[in-house]
This record gives sequence, structure tokens and C-alpha cells, in this order.
Amino acid sequence: MEVILNLKFKELFKNKLLNQNHYHFIGLGGIGMSGIALFLLKRGLSVSGSDITKNDRLQEIKKNGGIIFESQQPENIGLIQKKFNLKKIIIVVSSAINFKNKELKFCIDQKLVIKHRSEILSLIMKSFKSIAVAGSHGKTSTSTLLTTLLDLCTKDTSSIIGGILPKYESNTIIKDSNYLIAEIDESDGTISTYKPYLGIINNIDFDHCDYYSNIKELISSFNKFGSNSNILLTNYDCKITKDNITSDYKWSIKKTSNVDFAMISKKFDPEYTIADYYEKGKEITRLTIPIPGVHNLSNIAAAISACRIINIDINCILKNIQFLQLPNKRFEFKGEILGRKIIDDYGHHPNEIRATINLARLFIKKRNNNINRLVIIFQPHRYSRINKFLHQFIKELSRGDFIVITNIFSAGEDKLNNINSEFIVNEIYKINKNVIFINNNLEIAKQFLNITNKGDLIINMGAGDCHNLWSLLNSK
Repeated sequence: MEVILNLKFKELFKNKLLNQNHYHFIGLGGIGMSGIALFLLKRGLSVSGSDITKNDRLQEIKKNGGIIFESQQPENIGLIQKKFNLKKIIIVVSSAINFKNKELKFCIDQKLVIKHRSEILSLIMKSFKSIAVAGSHGKTSTSTLLTTLLDLCTKDTSSIIGGILPKYESNTIIKDSNYLIAEIDESDGTISTYKPYLGIINNIDFDHCDYYSNIKELISSFNKFGSNSNILLTNYDCKITKDNITSDYKWSIKKTSNVDFAMISKKFDPEYTIADYYEKGKEITRLTIPIPGVHNLSNIAAAISACRIINIDINCILKNIQFLQLPNKRFEFKGEILGRKIIDDYGHHPNEIRATINLARLFIKKRNNNINRLVIIFQPHRYSRINKFLHQFIKELSRGDFIVITNIFSAGEDKLNNINSEFIVNEIYKINKNVIFINNNLEIAKQFLNITNKGDLIINMGAGDCHNLWSLLNSK
């Protein structure tokens, strides 16, 4: 495959050598894996994959000709080898798949070619003028906002991101385009392997303590990503980024001096934000953005800055700002059940929880709408993260008026120390006695009307399987 990396996009996917491969994804349903698989499928390559969960992404892959296995067993590989006996089988995995996985273990024993998903995404990116969005927080939102703006302005944009783009109802846009926007994951160190035309670092915050021992290791990965980027754009408001990363361009939502781009807020509303936009300290215009939240203003500033760096006309950007939407699960209003408003959010780090609760409080303050309580339903994600940031989690979650803690989504991790959901509840109880433990979504759905009241604003939050609560509630 290495011999064809310098080919242009159309040539790359018409190349006979590449089409001699069949790609089998173990853990196909993951948001990152499914986007890459769908991209390959829509370029005419053969794809299969396995996953023990079911979701809409797998259905989309199946509709586009992908072969889906609902278990992860060695037999899957035998069937693929038989069906595609004239092709070289490439096994694709993410860091979420460990060596205990029977299907992966069989592939290793058979000495099959195994590629990390980052290698496949990096290969795809080299065929475009790629824009890679990285950062500890907000990269999916920034990728979504940038994709929407750039595609509306150029009609020349493809995208592979870690969330569902509302405008396109998919996590991928596939075109014979000049630009590709890719969301880059820093959790497993593979961020240092990408070499984009334009790299973006939203922020750096210590996380992924299952992989990184300390913040210095994480900063080192981001530094390698920055060095590999032809052009680098960073957030000047993030102290860790500012102090440790050298970049070509900077943006801020706090100041207009010493930065290339700035968005200074004039009004925050639950449904929109008004801000003045600056370039090189000069005020350009006032914007009304159809997205609320301080953290989202920074994401929007990053998206606009990236567009301007690649010479997108400012008038075109201003014309299309009205169409911006956040990706699914980012303060996403799901609906109302018997006077209870329900919002889905992906927050799973204490700083993300704080930002989400701040936005919810703004919603209550400005709109009220007979809202009596802020109810937080939180599914902890990874034992290592909870163990490392336990006190911060307790502090932020305690800010709810009523808190429900559900089962820990381990993401394949083994239990660590004495960390469990009941322990988290007991710690929150010391600060806020309005907290309970309910084991899972099915039980929450059964007890929903008893534990919530008419007039509640309910935020269902986490990065695991908690987001099927809405469908469970609607099926009752």
C-alpha cells in the first residue's frame, strides 16, 4: 500500500493494488471505525466487520454493501477468507479491541495483516488537503461546525468525524473533493502519526490515564502532531496549549491582541450567541450564531479561523453561519415526556460536565419555562478516568438538583481499586443528599416517572451506552 500514497484521490481509489485488498473491521460499530469503513465502501472497496452491539451506523454500512457479523468469533475470518479468496485480507482494529478478543487473537495466530484504524485514516488523509481537528474537548463539535461551513462555502469537502453531522445524518461525507476534515483521537498516542495540511488543537487537558502516565506524555503527543502539521492553529485561551505548543495561527474568545482571530461575546442566550469577530486585532463584524455556550463559542472560532486560513471568503462564511448545528449528543434536545424535558450530552470528563451544567443553568435562568429542577443522569466512563478525577467528578455532579448515577461503562477496562457507582453516590451524598444509584437504563426507564417530576430539565450524560434511554422511554 505504501507505494501508492502519493496518488491523487481519484487515482488512489481506482488503483488496482488497493482494490485487491478486503478490509475487515473488528469493532465496526464504533463511531471512528464506522466512518472509515463507510468511506472505503463508498469508494468501491470491499468491507466487512463485526460488532456485538447494534446501531444505525452498522445499518448504514450494510445498506452500502458491507458484510456485518453480530459476534466476534474466529469463524468470521474463515468466511471472509473464503468469500474474498482472491483478495488480501486487511484486519482493522482500534485501541478499544484488546488481545482477549477471540477474533483478533485468531488473526494474530494466523499472522494476518493487522492495521490500526489510524493507519487507514492516515492513508485516506494523504489523498486530500486534509484538516485534522484534535484536542481534549470539543473536537467533534469543531469538526462538525467546520465541515458544515466549509462544505456550504466550497461544495468541495469530505469528512470523517466522531459524531453524527445533523445536516448529513451521518459521520461521513464522501466526495471527490479537495478537502477532507478528519477528527483525530489522542487517547492512544496515535495522534502523532497524522500529517495534515492544517492541524487544529482545541485544547489540552489531562485525560486517558489508561494510556498516559502524566500530562507531559500527553503534551508530547500533541507536540508531535503539531510538528507533523504543515500549518498549525491553536487555542490561545488554553494555558497548557499556549505554554507548550508552538503554532502558526492562534484564536481566542477572551482577547483580541497577540492572536490572529478572536470572537468576543456580547450576549449568551440558551439558543444563540452574539459575538464580535476580529482578525489581527481589527474588528470585522458582529455575528449572531445559532448555538449557545461559552465552550461552543471557542469551537466556532476555531472553525471560522480554519476557513479563513485556507482563504474562504468572509462573506461566504457570514452567509452560512445561520446553518450551523452541533453534532448529536452535544446538548441535544431529545423531546418532552409528561412535562419533563430531556437532553442528551456526551460529557464524560469533569470539565465537560461543568460546561454542560453551566449551559443548562443558563437555559433555566433565561428561558425557565416552568423548569423546577435540573436532573443529572450520569453514566461514569472508564474506571481509570473515575479513579483519577474522582474529586472533580463529585464536585461537578453535585451541582445538579437531583442526581442519578448509573453503572460504570468500563470500555473494556478491568475494575480499579474500590471504584464503583455506589461509591460515587456515597461521595456525592456528603455534599448533596439528592442522589441515588440505579443500575442501568432499563431500570431508569422503569422508574422514570417516579424519580422525576413535571417541570424537570433532565440531562442524560456520558460516553457509553446511556444514550439509548430516550428510545427505551418512548417504547414504554
